[in-house]
Amino acid sequence: MNPWRKNPLLYEINTWTWLAGLTARLGRPVHLGAVPDEEWDTLARLGLDAVWLMGVWERSPGGRRVALEHPDLQREYRHALPDLRLADVVGSPYAVHRYRVDEHLGGPAGLAQAREQLARRGLGLVLDFVPNHVAVDHPWITEHPERFVQGREEDLTAHPNDFFRAAGRVYAHGKDPYFPGWTDTVQLDWFEPGLRQAMAATVADIAEMCDGVRCDMAMLLLGSIFGRTWGERVRPVPPREAWSEVIETVRAGRPSFVFLAEAYWDTEWALQRLGFDWCYDKRLYDRLRDGHAGGVYAHLAGVQGDERGLVRFIENHDEPRVSALFDEPRHRMAAALTLTLPGAKLLHEGQMDGARVRLPVQLGRRPEEPANPELHRFYEALLGEVAHPVYHDGDFVLCHRWQRGGTEEHLLGWGWSLGDERRLIVVNLAPERSQGHVRVPWPELAGRTVQLSDLITGERYQRDGGEMTGPGLYVSLGGYGVHVFRVQI
Repeated sequence: MNPWRKNPLLYEINTWTWLAGLTARLGRPVHLGAVPDEEWDTLARLGLDAVWLMGVWERSPGGRRVALEHPDLQREYRHALPDLRLADVVGSPYAVHRYRVDEHLGGPAGLAQAREQLARRGLGLVLDFVPNHVAVDHPWITEHPERFVQGREEDLTAHPNDFFRAAGRVYAHGKDPYFPGWTDTVQLDWFEPGLRQAMAATVADIAEMCDGVRCDMAMLLLGSIFGRTWGERVRPVPPREAWSEVIETVRAGRPSFVFLAEAYWDTEWALQRLGFDWCYDKRLYDRLRDGHAGGVYAHLAGVQGDERGLVRFIENHDEPRVSALFDEPRHRMAAALTLTLPGAKLLHEGQMDGARVRLPVQLGRRPEEPANPELHRFYEALLGEVAHPVYHDGDFVLCHRWQRGGTEEHLLGWGWSLGDERRLIVVNLAPERSQGHVRVPWPELAGRTVQLSDLITGERYQRDGGEMTGPGLYVSLGGYGVHVFRVQI
C-alpha cells in the first residue's frame, strides 16, 4: 500500500545546481550530507509529502563529451547561462553511467544523510530511474552487449544520429519513435529476458536508497510502443509487459515503494494498470497552456474516477518555466487549478519565486534571477490551504458547466467535502472578465444561508443556499481570476 497521503505534494530539485547555489551562497562546499538544517526546514514548511532529488546518479564522461560538442546544446547553454564556463557543462543526468550517487554530490553516504534529514521531517525521497537507455560508456557495453539494441554496418551511414560504434559493435542510441536518437545514450533491449532481470534488480537496489522512483519516459517500455520503435531489430513482443515484471519484483521486497511515470501519448491508464501509482497528466498541462476552457473541462470530466492516479503540474525540468510562458495572473490561476485538483501535485524548484530560465539538464550552474516575493506569498497561502485534510481525504466533484455561448463558458468550478468542511474553487480561464452561474453539488445547502470565505483574498459573502444549488452561484471574475471558497452553513 502507498504510505503517502492521498493527493500528495512533490517538489522537484535539480540536485547539482541546488548544491552549487548553496556552495556559492555559503562560501564553502556543500554536498548532500552537509545541507544546512534550515534548508530542509524550509522545504518541510511547504507541506510537502516528498522531495524528488533529480539527477543524483553518476554522470557519464562519455555523455559529458557529447554535451560539450553538440552545437545545438551549446546554443541552449549560452541562452540560459550567458557567462557559461567549461566547468558548467557536467553532462546529462539522463545518461546514467552507474546507479551510484555521484561523488561530486556527496556519494552514497551523502544521499543517506539527506534521506535521514527528510525522514525526520516526515518527507519521502524520490529518485530517478531511466529505463529506456544508459550512457554511451556504460560498463554493460563490454560486459553485456546482448542487453542493447544493435545495428548493422550500413546503419552507421544511413542513420548516423541513431547508431554508433563501440567495442567492435554497432549499437543504437536511445530514442523515442518520433525523434532522432539521444547521442549520449545507448538503447536497452527490453525484449531481452536478461535485461529485464538486471533492470528489476537495479530498481530493487535503488529502492533501498529512497521511497519512490520517477521513471523517465515510462511509456517507451510498453510492448506495443517498443516493438513499433525497433521492429525487426528486437525479438517479438513478449506476452508480459516489462513494467509488470519490474514492479512485481521490487514490491515483493518493498510493498510500499512508489512508482511515478513520466507518460505521454494517452498511455496513463495502461501504465496505472501495470502498477504505477501516478502518471503525468500531460494532457491537462497542454490544455492549460493552450488556454481553452472547454478542453480543460472535457479532460477533467473524462478522467473522474481515475484522477487520483495522475500527476498535475504547470512546469518541470522538461517544460518552459511557467513565469516565462504565462503572465502573473494566468500563472496564479493555473497554480490554483492544479494544486486543488485530485491527484499528485508536482512543484518545481524556482516555480514559487517566478524563475523564468529553463535550464538545460546538462548544466551544473543556474543563472541568478530576481525573486518575485508577491508570487511567493501567493503560493504560501495556497499551499497552506491545500494542506487541509479536505483536499486529501475528502470527496471531489466537478460542478455543472453552463454552455450558453457567453463568457460563463470560461468559468470552471469544482468542490471538495469532508464532514462539515466544504471548499468551492472557481477559476476563469480567459484573459477578460467572465460572468456566470456555477451550480454547487451540495443539496443540503438548500434553504440555508451560506457563508463564503475566500481563503486567498480574505473576502466574505453571504448567499442563499437554494440559489447556489438551483440556478447556481453567480460569479464575476476578472481575467484569470480565482476564488477558493470555504463554504459554511
